[in-house]
Amino acid sequence: MFSELEWYWWLAIAAVLIISIPIKVKFMKWWSKRNQDQKQSKHGKWGDEE
Repeated sequence: MFSELEWYWWLAIAAVLIISIPIKVKFMKWWSKRNQDQKQSKHGKWGDEE
């Protein structure tokens, strides 16, 4: 199935993978920062956790 693809489809697939890796890394950094911010903001006014 995959070996029947033309060369330009392989090039397109490779380009998509190469572009998606930095986007995924950036998203993962943003997601972990967002989770840390949410954990810090859960502390209430009096210092109790909710």
